[in-house]
Amino acid sequence: MGILTFSINVTLDGCVDHQAGIADDETHAFFTRILDEGGAILWGRVTYEMMEGYWPAVARGDVEAPMVIREWAVKLEAKPKYVVSSTRKDFPWNNSHHMAGDLRAGVEKLKDATPDGVLLGSCLLATDLDRLDLVEFVRAIHVREC
Repeated sequence: MGILTFSINVTLDGCVDHQAGIADDETHAFFTRILDEGGAILWGRVTYEMMEGYWPAVARGDVEAPMVIREWAVKLEAKPKYVVSSTRKDFPWNNSHHMAGDLRAGVEKLKDATPDGVLLGSCLLATDLDRLDLVEFVRAIHVREC
């Protein structure tokens, strides 16, 4: 069974706004290494929609980006992505899968099927999963103050 690791960019003042605390090349390289270590990604719908609106275009080369950021995007494109949502059923981004039904059972099944571990990157979903005692490890990276 793989472990569930919550990874997030956070500033010293507690900000997790992806537009205010933009990750630099070093942070992207770090998260690319984490992405390499994990077997799948788990997001809530809001995080998925934020990510799908930008990263596939970077991976395709439609958006100009430094090499370290493009490398992240290409690996993210290839990684299996699981999305918890009660309102959306269609997830067309490459390797994206809908997770519905009982949250505990779904996450435990995903962990069982993913020996390399699951990376969790959604704050609200992390709170719900922590309450269910399903998060085994937390990684937070300081980027800069908001």
